[in-house]
Amino acid sequence: MDQTGLIYVIGFGFAATTFVFGTILAAWVLSHRRSRPQKGLPYECGIDTIGDTWSRFGLAFYLYALLFVAFDVEIIFVYLWAVVVRQVSIAGIVILGIFLAILMFGELYAWRKGDLRWQ
Repeated sequence: MDQTGLIYVIGFGFAATTFVFGTILAAWVLSHRRSRPQKGLPYECGIDTIGDTWSRFGLAFYLYALLFVAFDVEIIFVYLWAVVVRQVSIAGIVILGIFLAILMFGELYAWRKGDLRWQ
């Protein structure tokens, strides 16, 4: 009976296990922190900070970031459509119109709800 396939499977399993644990070990060795007092200090532009640097950001920052990402991704879709606008038929134009209508509905909903007001 030919055992070549079994040897390949065992060899591949050994190589995969060695690679996984070797990568974890290398990451731990390279990123192991040495205890220096300056290591944990906040530092920006060569100037020591004044006051509490570990303050929380307001929820409005996250909300604006999420809205930006959502509408930015949708603008990418509109740009890609504009690149191939001469190759699509009337159905493609209608579909983009529906897409833009849904996009504007979401924008108006966020505006009417008051999510775009800075507080």
